[in-house]
Amino acid sequence: MTRVLFVCHGNICRSPMAEFVMKKLVREAGCAGQFEIDSCGVSREELGSDLYPPARAKLREKGVAFGEHRARQITRADYESADYILLMDRQNRRWLDRLLGGDPAGKVHLLLEYAGRNDSVADPWYTGDFEAAYQDILEGCRCLLAALTA
Repeated sequence: MTRVLFVCHGNICRSPMAEFVMKKLVREAGCAGQFEIDSCGVSREELGSDLYPPARAKLREKGVAFGEHRARQITRADYESADYILLMDRQNRRWLDRLLGGDPAGKVHLLLEYAGRNDSVADPWYTGDFEAAYQDILEGCRCLLAALTA
């Protein structure tokens, strides 16, 4: 079982969108049983909050199923159990390093690194552009899945 954890700031927009997009991709690829996919945030600001309504709307528009979601903060146990920790942006890395003391196992990467891009996933919290975020997430998740199933 490969454990994939998506991480953003508050766990209400980008990381849960990535979680649900990746779950859809592995279902479509017929390999859902090989993966455990989850998301969390580095901040405590949104603890317990549901998926942000515009993120839900974008997932619905794209035909991506999603379930109940409650924002949570990453823990040491999450770090230990995950095989891959995919960050939405560089600031997430700074927060993660403060919370967990670094990445001694080399599990942490920007999601878009798998797409050959050293970029952050567009942040719709500030721009309102959920389409740009979705496209970045979809590209990153497709490339991640290809790398993990090669």
